[in-house]
Amino acid sequence: MPPAATSPSAIAFTDPDELAGPACVLVFNASDPSGAGGLSADITAIASVGAHALPVVTGAYARDTAQIFGYFSIDEEAVSEQARAVLEDVAVQVIKVGFVGSPGNLSAVAGVSADYPETPLVAYMPSLAWWDEQRIDDYLDAFQELVLPQTTVLVGSHSTLWRWLLPDWSTERSPGARDIARAAHELGVPYTLVTGIALPNQFIDNVLATPHTVMASEKFERFEAVFSGAGDTLSAALAALLASGSTLAEAASEALCYLDRCLDSGFRPGMGHLVPDRLFWAQSDDDIEDDSEAEIDENSAAPISFNGPL
Repeated sequence: MPPAATSPSAIAFTDPDELAGPACVLVFNASDPSGAGGLSADITAIASVGAHALPVVTGAYARDTAQIFGYFSIDEEAVSEQARAVLEDVAVQVIKVGFVGSPGNLSAVAGVSADYPETPLVAYMPSLAWWDEQRIDDYLDAFQELVLPQTTVLVGSHSTLWRWLLPDWSTERSPGARDIARAAHELGVPYTLVTGIALPNQFIDNVLATPHTVMASEKFERFEAVFSGAGDTLSAALAALLASGSTLAEAASEALCYLDRCLDSGFRPGMGHLVPDRLFWAQSDDDIEDDSEAEIDENSAAPISFNGPL
């Protein structure tokens, strides 16, 4: 049976008055040597919005800013031991799960988080189109069985979540955020943040939804550029804001606006895609304007994609 409806007040989001310092977010994700996504994105975004990241390495990409060439997974026992060591020492307000590389590591993540059932879990599902088809299927099946039942908020792009959660969708109308949230709810997820929903006139919608209602919605003009790391940036910021005491609706809206500013200030560190500037606020206004004019060519770039981990 589908899980019972859950209200935001029933979830133990952080009371900011109880925090003695920055809120702590335990993050499971892969190392990304390009700095575009993975743990690099998580750590910088979490720090940028005022929380403290506790990063657990689950593997490593061999990649640049344009593409992923390979992935090296860490043993599930090492993943579990990293997390349990820090959890015995530090109080964690939110757990964030990114790409962890294998069903075994998903089992380790699920085992750790099951011991902290009162701690909200934010799960981000990136596009896995770069990976082997059988590995994708095995990973998604394990994620669905092990992690989704413990997930508080699922984050992903419209296209990625549609393909994963509604593979048999057959109507001419594309599924809306509530349709996707309904499919996630049946697997144990009370809230779903769906990004990159195409709208007319070069706009996109980003919607936090349950099967019954839209809790938050932020519309932005589409960037004519391809970014690496947008999804990790958004989900990490959401986790940090929840950890710091924001309500779920407030955290979703603020995280989306933060991502929009990061993309608006995006830069190209290599020869591939643009990278969100997660520390845009540390630049002067002149620096941001110069970077935007130099790096985002509206006449030649392709539309933005929220499908990480690229």
